Amino acid sequence: RFHHTSTSHWCSCSKTISNEKYQDPFQLGRKDLKNLYEDIKKELLVSAAELKEMCDYYFDGKGKAFRPMIVVLMARACNIHHNNSKEVQASQRSVAIIAEMIHTASLVHDDVIDDANSRRGKRTLNQVWGERKAVLAGDFILSAASVALARIGNTTIISVLTQVIEDLVRGEFLQLGSKENENERFAHYLEKTFKKTASLIANSCKAVSILGCPDPKVHEIAYQYGKNVGIAFQLIDDVLDFTSCADHLGKPTAADLKLGLATGPVLFACRQFPEMNAMIMRRFSKPGDVERAWKYVLQSDGVQQTTYLAQRYCHAATREIRKLRPSPEREALVHLTEMVLMRDK
Repeated sequence: RFHHTSTSHWCSCSKTISNEKYQDPFQLGRKDLKNLYEDIKKELLVSAAELKEMCDYYFDGKGKAFRPMIVVLMARACNIHHNNSKEVQASQRSVAIIAEMIHTASLVHDDVIDDANSRRGKRTLNQVWGERKAVLAGDFILSAASVALARIGNTTIISVLTQVIEDLVRGEFLQLGSKENENERFAHYLEKTFKKTASLIANSCKAVSILGCPDPKVHEIAYQYGKNVGIAFQLIDDVLDFTSCADHLGKPTAADLKLGLATGPVLFACRQFPEMNAMIMRRFSKPGDVERAWKYVLQSDGVQQTTYLAQRYCHAATREIRKLRPSPEREALVHLTEMVLMRDK
């Protein structure tokens, strides 16, 4: 279903989108994200010096704040669509803060599960403080996010965002399993990708749309945009594991293969090199498996096919967001889909 014979459909990223003024999402979202990390640290108010040091280590203000930025842009786009309100509500900004906290907690836990030693160009919490303390730090960040969520005082929003936490856990369990059947394997991979990456963006977008607009159609638009952008983001991440140098990516390349994971490029390559099936089932555990699989992927059209699939998800996201009234924020969200496809780290 996802296979496409042509591999020449690469994104052409232009500075203008249709005939409307190009909007830089990071510039547009900057005002609403001012003091984001300071506000997160206020949520993590803690007396234990070591726990504070661990939280400060990740919330150092050097992240791109990609998820909070999408959330505040979506909030503005939905507010303008509903009643031409140009302001982000305090509760909508809280959703952006909570989204970043949940995301960071999931990274801390992922690094423990994967025994990772670097993240964002520096050593992981589990490397610096040990696995046990890293798990507890992740738990603490999640609990602080839950307290902030309860403070919003809206049961619908609580329901929408707690779904994210459930999906993260289910996604991790999906990643630990593998499917024998080739078609089931791709569906399994996409479901895992949604739960581990896209659910957070989709449900955060939905949450701010609910806070800003009573129309269920708008809630669905926000959710579908976030879902499609989130899946595309992860697909490109999986491509970069094969095409980016380690210094650029901030983590070792071929990291997924070394963890025994068959991502999009591997699953597409498997169709040209069926001998990879056995390697996938044993999770690249035999000596030489990682190197052989790496070569097969680069000899195949796996990277191009995964990129093409990411484009299709981005196009779907664009179709959704264009259903809202025109606004600079809407155009920034359109441009963001191009940035997802063109990113190199």
